[in-house]
Amino acid sequence: MSRAWKRLDRAYREAPCVPLHAGSKLVLMSDCHRGIGNWGDNFQPNQNLFFAALQYYNQRKFSYIELGDGDELWENRSLHEIVQTHSGHFWLMGEFYRDRRLCLIYGNHDRKKAYGRYFQGMCRSYYCEPEKKERELFPGLKVLEGVRLKDACSGAELFLVHGHQGDLWNDTLWRATRFLVRYLWRPLELLGCNDPTSAAKNYRKKEKVEKRLSGWADARRTILVAGHTHRPYFPDPGEGRYFNDGSCVHPRCVTALEVECGKISLVKWSVKVREDNGMYVGRDVLAGPVALQEYV
Repeated sequence: MSRAWKRLDRAYREAPCVPLHAGSKLVLMSDCHRGIGNWGDNFQPNQNLFFAALQYYNQRKFSYIELGDGDELWENRSLHEIVQTHSGHFWLMGEFYRDRRLCLIYGNHDRKKAYGRYFQGMCRSYYCEPEKKERELFPGLKVLEGVRLKDACSGAELFLVHGHQGDLWNDTLWRATRFLVRYLWRPLELLGCNDPTSAAKNYRKKEKVEKRLSGWADARRTILVAGHTHRPYFPDPGEGRYFNDGSCVHPRCVTALEVECGKISLVKWSVKVREDNGMYVGRDVLAGPVALQEYV
């Protein structure tokens, strides 16, 4: 059994199990890589797309589940500074949390959020500029490695995880990799060099990661939903149980997976143009909806 499968098995055993019912409405997004608003903030170009999408889901009472790498803590030291830079987005996420509709899963780039004292110290509150005072953000929230969603009616089970588990550089040696990214590969990236440890930028590594995740899902007969590779994936029934929600840092769009009324869909949010040349943020369904029971 590979290192990745052992790590996934452990994460699965330790993950809390949340029941799904006929009225459940969930949106799964990942890899926002929110930064501090400087030239290295990959989230900045798509921040309006993300806000529009999250506002749409909040108005419709979806639960928001972030599958890791929501914040870029390899290139940046301070999560508090990221919160202040993107305070509008965190305010909206706080609305989900206050209504008990928020779940955060950590990835390799924001693994420090697994440490409760660190996360609460950085995210318990934020300074609200319009009100000129501190407001509560995520008091008491625990960031998880994985979550299991169980549909009692169909028997379908979804295991939600970031997808870096078992990777030598992004899991076992993540502290060393963080150091190299922060002080070596990030400057080289600006000169056109790709980070060789990144599953999002190294296509050969991306395929290896996807093969491991897909193999685990089929062997365990469990629907596995991940991020990490930044490549959306939605199999047809009978062709596998591995799904990927893509990322929020695509050059022109944000992708997400929706689970609503026992069905799963892959969607895209992008800027569209009306006939009068007015611009707006629109949602397109790329795949689905397909009943979860088709993957049992």
